[in-house]
Amino acid sequence: MQVKIFFNYRSPYGYLASRSMFDRLASFKVEIEWLALAGWDGRSPPERAKVKVPLTRQDVKRWCLHLNIPFTPPPIETDPTLAAMVSYVAMEEGRLAEFTRVALWKEWAEGKDIGDRTTMLEISREVSLDLAKVKEVIASKMYLKRLENNWSEAQRIGVIGVPSFVVNDQIFWGNDRLDFLVRHLKDLGLGSETR
Repeated sequence: MQVKIFFNYRSPYGYLASRSMFDRLASFKVEIEWLALAGWDGRSPPERAKVKVPLTRQDVKRWCLHLNIPFTPPPIETDPTLAAMVSYVAMEEGRLAEFTRVALWKEWAEGKDIGDRTTMLEISREVSLDLAKVKEVIASKMYLKRLENNWSEAQRIGVIGVPSFVVNDQIFWGNDRLDFLVRHLKDLGLGSETR
């Protein structure tokens, strides 16, 4: 069974989900299809984001207190596109979960701009990615096209926000829907979560 994960590294809810989503899915007989998104894809457009940010920050701060993790928002101009591109290097090297946790920690716990090339190279080095491959991917228009295609796929199947987890025709949107995703996977007989 396949679980499609539509993910934007700029989402604070991705930060929250990243703390457990890979471990929880590892308990099931599922294959992850990673669909990283660029820029504003999967997020509220800029004009709507201006209205949502104060409430979102309150909500995420509460979640962080609940999870006992820090919350230090990054610069407002942070662009997630580089992280999305590099996530495919991490995936190919078997380090997607680690890369995602570290990148989002740097962004939302330490307030760093993951759209900055130097920061992204530091993160890549920290999780032992092949830096030559990372630089090649960052410069590649092919990977930008891949991100565009991911957003087209999200829109085609009705994904409206991130992170979203899709199993067949069922869409689970948000870090707080992971429990529902887990229950659905159990109901499908794909294993039992032990964590």
